[in-house]
Amino acid sequence: MPVDDQAPIPDPELRKKSRRAVVKYGLARLALFIILTVVIQVVAVVIDAPIPLVFTALLALFVALPLSMLVFSQWRLEATQSIAEYSRQRQEHKAWVQRELSGRGNEEND
Repeated sequence: MPVDDQAPIPDPELRKKSRRAVVKYGLARLALFIILTVVIQVVAVVIDAPIPLVFTALLALFVALPLSMLVFSQWRLEATQSIAEYSRQRQEHKAWVQRELSGRGNEEND
């Protein structure tokens, strides 16, 4: 006694879109971090206050996190929404598989 004839299959194009969005957002954040590190290091050298690169990178990291959430908010939302939609589709497919398996278990017991 099948519960549903068609399995809800997650959209492979949505999966690709999600990956592209996450990679785009991640690379943008990485680029912002590197640019901020270089800018802070150059400013430190120009004002003749040498700062170790590790401290410059840490400062850039602390600045880049909130700044990237503001500057790249559209890309962040795109990545979050596409991942959420793909996850919903996967959950529907998983629930369908569970229903099918439980339906088969009941048929065998009859």
